[in-house]
Amino acid sequence: MKGRITRSTGSWYVIRTADQQEVNARLKGKFKITDHKTTNPIAVGDYVLCEPESASDAWIITDILPRRNAIVRKSPRRAYHTHTIAANIDQLLLIITFSQPRTALGFIDRFLVTAEYDDIDTILVFNKQDLYDESDMEYYEAVKAMYEELGYQTVLVSAETGFGMSDLQNLLNGKTNLLTGVSGVGKSTLLNQLYPDLQLKTQEISDYSGKGQHTTTFATLFETAAFDTSFIDTPGIKLLELVAIEPQQVGFYFREIKRLAQECKFSDCMHLDEPKCAVKAAVIAEQISASRYNSYVKIVTDIENVNYWERL
Repeated sequence: MKGRITRSTGSWYVIRTADQQEVNARLKGKFKITDHKTTNPIAVGDYVLCEPESASDAWIITDILPRRNAIVRKSPRRAYHTHTIAANIDQLLLIITFSQPRTALGFIDRFLVTAEYDDIDTILVFNKQDLYDESDMEYYEAVKAMYEELGYQTVLVSAETGFGMSDLQNLLNGKTNLLTGVSGVGKSTLLNQLYPDLQLKTQEISDYSGKGQHTTTFATLFETAAFDTSFIDTPGIKLLELVAIEPQQVGFYFREIKRLAQECKFSDCMHLDEPKCAVKAAVIAEQISASRYNSYVKIVTDIENVNYWERL
């Protein structure tokens, strides 16, 4: 029987089957060694084939169906391994806050690169509008303009007051949506505002550090009756290290760099120290955001450093 993974705890999986049953299943032994460099061979959102296990209430996953796409990062716990955050999604909602906690622009750019790599649409959701003062609004307008100029969709909301939630709702209908961001940005609160019946747990920001605390422990897929919409709620992410991208490829996933790269003198220009680089000229002329270019340089440098240590 075909089903979709709605929750994974590492060794057991919850599957929603084609006839809308929810069953507990484990992975057939042979799949555990098919890719020794992946911490989770099956992720929330994956489609699988499964069958009842004899003499047990549990089910067995017999096959993993090909993925349409996935959001993958380097495993934060196991060196040289990858970890799949979610699979088979229609769009990614990156939840962003400017305080309590603050989302760095570099973090946003890394997620955008990851989504661009697998051709996944991304919506930038600026949450906690109710906390914005005048300087926050000015900063928001500047950041919004920077990303919208590149073609990214943005929406300003407050999960506490309901501001902008109807606009957000209209962007989500009929799709499988992955919600992600750093801990404490309000992913679960947003979902509770949109769908009160979910009653997801939420947690206050730490008064001591001003940083978010993990509330969601495992990624979970929720399906709603309204407009055939589903959500994957994920634990907060502190660090996103890219995988499967070489330094020379990074510019391809920055929309503004990809557009200008063909004007560089050298076809293999890395936009770092090369002469007659159209990208660097655009940064100097303020036609490309300095923060975006800095993100590009940081990502290239990080990948090169990792590749160096892996060669040793």
